[in-house]
Amino acid sequence: MATSISQGLLLTVPLAPLAGALIAGLAGKWVGRRGAHFFTILGVFIAFVCSVVVLSQVGAGARFNETIYEWMVLGKLVMEVGFLVDGLTAMMMVVVTFVSLMVHVYTIGYMDGDPGYQRFFSYISLFTFSMLMLVMSNNFLQLFFGWEAVGLVSYLLIGFWFKKPTAIFANMKAFIVNRVGDFGFILGIGLVVAYGGTLNYAEAFAKAPELAKLTFPGTDWMLITVACICLFIGAMGKSAQFPLHVWLPDSMEGPTPISALIHAATMVTAGIFMVARMSPLFELSDTALNFVMIIGAITALFMGFLGIIQNDIKRVVAYSTLSQLGYMTVALGASAYSVAVFHLMTHAFFKALLFLAAGSVIIGMHHDQDIRNMGGLRKHMPITWITALLGSLALIGTPLFAGFYSKDSIILAVEASNLPGTPFAIFAVVAGVFVTAFYSFRMYFLVFHGEERFHHKPFPPEDDHAHGHDDGHHDATPHESPWVVTAPLILLAVPSVVIGFLAIQPMLFGDFMKDAIFVDAVRHPAMAQLAEGFHGAAAMALHGLQTPPFWLALAGVVTAWWFYLKQPSIPAAIARTFAPVVRVLENKYYMDWFNEHVLAAGARLLGTGLWRGGDVAVIDGAINGSARAMGGLAGVLRQFQTGHLYQYALVMLLGIFGLLTWQLWPYFSGLMR
Repeated sequence: MATSISQGLLLTVPLAPLAGALIAGLAGKWVGRRGAHFFTILGVFIAFVCSVVVLSQVGAGARFNETIYEWMVLGKLVMEVGFLVDGLTAMMMVVVTFVSLMVHVYTIGYMDGDPGYQRFFSYISLFTFSMLMLVMSNNFLQLFFGWEAVGLVSYLLIGFWFKKPTAIFANMKAFIVNRVGDFGFILGIGLVVAYGGTLNYAEAFAKAPELAKLTFPGTDWMLITVACICLFIGAMGKSAQFPLHVWLPDSMEGPTPISALIHAATMVTAGIFMVARMSPLFELSDTALNFVMIIGAITALFMGFLGIIQNDIKRVVAYSTLSQLGYMTVALGASAYSVAVFHLMTHAFFKALLFLAAGSVIIGMHHDQDIRNMGGLRKHMPITWITALLGSLALIGTPLFAGFYSKDSIILAVEASNLPGTPFAIFAVVAGVFVTAFYSFRMYFLVFHGEERFHHKPFPPEDDHAHGHDDGHHDATPHESPWVVTAPLILLAVPSVVIGFLAIQPMLFGDFMKDAIFVDAVRHPAMAQLAEGFHGAAAMALHGLQTPPFWLALAGVVTAWWFYLKQPSIPAAIARTFAPVVRVLENKYYMDWFNEHVLAAGARLLGTGLWRGGDVAVIDGAINGSARAMGGLAGVLRQFQTGHLYQYALVMLLGIFGLLTWQLWPYFSGLMR
C-alpha cells in the first residue's frame, strides 16, 4: 500500500495547464488555432491523468503534506508554497481537471469562428491552473493566491467579449462583489494568523482549541466565531450566497463554456471547499455554523423562485446553480461537510452537463437563447435532448441518479441538526425540491417538447449570429451540434447518472474523508445519525421512492408538464393574478436596484465627501496653502533683491549699525545709570 505521493507527480498537475495557457497566450499567433487548442487540451489531459493516479494512491492510503518552495520568513511566520493532498483534495483535483477537459474539447466547437479563439483557450487553461493551486494548498497564503487568481481569470472570461457593454458591466459587477467578500476573507485569515501565529493549515488547526478560548478585543464575542464568519463572508462572495449572489446570473454574458467551467463546476464551489477544509475551526463555533445554515437556506429557496420566471436558457441554469450552492451551504451549517462536498462533486458533473447542453441548444438555435422561441427540439437534436434529460433528472434528485444521493443526504443531515436555524433550513431545502423540479422541467418541456416555435420566433432575438459565431446556416431549423460538442455531453452524462451510487459509501461513511474533515459528533450528530440509517446505495434509492422529497419532485415535474404543454394559459393567468409578486421576481427582489441606488449612491456620496473634505480641503489645502505662503514670502523678499550695489551697501551698513547697537547697548545703558 502506498504511503506517499511523488512530489513531481503533484507538480505536474497544476503546471501542465499553466504551460498550455502560456503557449496559447504568448505564442498563439505562431501556433495558430489548432496549436492553441492542442497544447491546452494536452496540458489539461495530462493533469487529469495525473489526478486520477493521485486519487487511486489516496484511495490506497497515501497522503502528502509538504512544503514545495519557501518564499519568505518573517520572524516565526513562514510564507511558502506547499501541497496538502488527502481525500478532499484528490476528489477536487479529479473533478476540476475532468470538467475542464470536457470544456476544453467543447470549446473547439462552440468558439469556432471567434476572433479571440487562442485567447479564450489561454484563459480557461490559466483558470484550471489557478483552481488547482487553490485546492492543493496546505497554507492560507497559497489559498488566498489561488482564490484571487480564479477571481481575476473569471473577470477576464466574463468580459471576454469586451466590445459588448453588458459583458463589461457584468465582469465589473462580479469583480466588485467578490472584492466585498474577499475583504471579509482576508480579515478572517488575518485573525487566524495574528492569534495562531502560522499560515500552515495543520499548525493553525492544532491551535484551534486555544483560539476558541479567546475573545475578540474590546468585545465579549468569541474570537473563533468572528474569524469563521469573516472566512465565510469570503465564501459568500465566491460561492454566490445571499446577498452577495448578484454577480453570478449576470456572468452568463460570457461564453457558455466558461459558464460550465467557472460558474457551475469549480470556481463557485471554492467557498464550499474552503469551509469544508476549515472544519476544525468552524466546529468550535455554533454561532458561525448557524449563520452559515441560515444564509444557505435563504439562497437555496429564494434563488430557486427566480429560476421560475427566467426565459434565457443559461439564466435558468444559473439560478439553479445558486439554489444548489445554497443546499451545499446548508449542509456545511449542519456540520455535514462531507455531504456538502459530495453534492459539490455530483453537482459539478450534472450542472456542467446542463450548461453545455444549453450551449448546444444555443448553437442549434443559431445563438437564440430565449426558451420561448424553442420547442420540439427533441427530434432535431437527439443527443442534446437525451443528455439534457439525464442532467435534469439528476438535478431534481431522481432516485438512482447522482443528485438524488447527495441532495437527499443534505435533507437528512439538516433534519438531524440541532442548531436554532434548523426549522427554517428544513423548510427551505424541502420546499426547494418542488421548486427545482418545476423550473428545471419548465425549461426542459419548453425547449424539447411541444410546438415548434423557432420558425416564427414570437420573441425575436436581437442578434442571431453574435460574436462571430455565424455557422453559415440561414434556415431557422435547428440542427444537432458537431461531435466536439456532443462528445463532452455524453461523457458528462455518465457520471451524472452513476457517480452518486458508486461514491456515497466511501465518501460519506468510509475512510476516504476522515483525515480531511473534522466533526464533533457529540455536539453535531448529523453525520452519525446518517451513518446509522444508511444500508447501502440501492436500499437508499428504494426508500427514496417513499419519501416526501421524491413526491414533491414528481409533483414539480407534473405541474410543469401541465402548465407548459397541456394548459399553457395557466401560467399567464397566474402571472396576471399575482402581478406584484411576479414584478418582485422579475426585478430579482430589487437587490440590483438596492445595490445601485443605495449602496453605490452611498459609496459615491461618501467618496465625494472624503474627496471634498479630506483631499481638496485638508490635503490640497495644506499643500496649496504652504505653496501660497512661500510665494507670498518670496514676493516680499523679491522687493529687496533689486540688483543695485548702493542699496546693498546701505543695507550692509544698517546691518552693521544694528549689530553694534545690540552689542554695545548694555554698556551705554550701564553708563547712563
